[in-house]
Amino acid sequence: MCVACVTEVGIVSPMGGAYINVWAPGEDPLVLDGYVEMPGRGRPKEWFGTGLREFRMTYYGGFTVNGGHGSVATPGMFAALDEASTRWGTLPWRELVTPAAYVARQGWPVGTASEFYLRHSGDNLFAWDAQTREFMSQGGHGPAPALGEVVRSADLANSLETIARDGVSTLYTGEIAHVLADDMDANGGLLGLADLAAYRTAVRPPLRTRLTDWDVAVNPAPSIGGPVLTAMLRLLSARRTRDGRTAASDVIDIQHTVLEYRRRAIDAAEDLEVAGHELIRALDELGPEGLAAVTSSPETIHVSTIDSTGLACSITTSAGYGSGVTVPGTGLMLNNALGEPELNRRGLHALAPGTRMASNMAPSTARRDDGSTLAVGSPGADRITTALMQVMGGVCLDGKSIQAAIDQPRLHVAFDEHDGNPRVEFENGDDILAAVDACGMPTVEHERIAMYFGGVGATLCHPDGVLEAAGDPRRTAATAIG
Repeated sequence: MCVACVTEVGIVSPMGGAYINVWAPGEDPLVLDGYVEMPGRGRPKEWFGTGLREFRMTYYGGFTVNGGHGSVATPGMFAALDEASTRWGTLPWRELVTPAAYVARQGWPVGTASEFYLRHSGDNLFAWDAQTREFMSQGGHGPAPALGEVVRSADLANSLETIARDGVSTLYTGEIAHVLADDMDANGGLLGLADLAAYRTAVRPPLRTRLTDWDVAVNPAPSIGGPVLTAMLRLLSARRTRDGRTAASDVIDIQHTVLEYRRRAIDAAEDLEVAGHELIRALDELGPEGLAAVTSSPETIHVSTIDSTGLACSITTSAGYGSGVTVPGTGLMLNNALGEPELNRRGLHALAPGTRMASNMAPSTARRDDGSTLAVGSPGADRITTALMQVMGGVCLDGKSIQAAIDQPRLHVAFDEHDGNPRVEFENGDDILAAVDACGMPTVEHERIAMYFGGVGATLCHPDGVLEAAGDPRRTAATAIG
């Protein structure tokens, strides 16, 4: 994950947030919440709502985001990685971080996901800040690096070496924290030393769901993604019992029901933890009809792994669309979680300092009665939950291999940001095409393998110890078994 936060330039950075879902043998699963937090402790009231820069993006149909120093939330990824290392790790901290520093110094070729995103953001969101612009141009060759171009950052390498040597305290109370806070003070950012020093990883029990002979553990509230995925999986399991298979028409109907509930009852809720628990309570007590009656980022990366002891670990991290800010002299590009419209439905800077931000991320683990172990997750903003619903349904309900479940065509029920009307986005497939034609909603067909539908990564350990890994052809993916 540390290396990916270097190489997936523009998509994520070390200064984002993460959820880590770990299920160790003989223990209950746990989720470490290292997601970003609302900053602003001790800031003047007049700073709230300022420090933002608006950018119109052409990425996937076009939308508007806010970057700038005022869009930066308190980062938590490295705090969570440190907590996970302390609880379950075997390697020294320095050995975990040093490879990322090496890659940053030696250079890496720009991959397809980064190139695709930077093509739509390199000349605006990542061009206004002098430090970011200098890195993106890599010596003046253009607004953003080309596919396959080798890029490097000595400043980022130095920062990662400092983190390897001094530990994560350098990001929250030490050398790097002070450099970051000084830059925020000078440019109207809400994030300050008080926010960094107060940050703590939260440890939460996951949401558990029984899918046939699988026990599934999913990221809990205050994440939005985990409760939404749990509701979808439970409804899918109940619907499947009628005919013994998962039908595309059921997938469309369930997504519409749950995501419409989310849009009305969760996205603008004052307390996301309460709202997430209320979704599960409403589902358990009232069923899908009860959900219908209630009226109350783009970018992430994911790593799934299982070790030789059977410990499963699923990590998803995000820095939003990126703020465009690079902390001077550090190479550390900052998140824009306060500037993502879909994560700030109550308004910009509306939350109280110290509040965990909304998130779609849903890293998951599962154990089967026969001893099989699964770690799975995906990037993809609001398509994370729908991608995982279809992949986990394929594996846990329909008995497909993890690669077959990932490769099958996907669909996603989306809601128009202006009028709230639903539509079905889909990849063509026989079962999907028939269901889409009959659904009665507007439809948008994508190419057969579309980056829009996420990038699921999964690892499965069989009872005999044989390990299976699968990556998503929709995005740059890598698997390794050793």
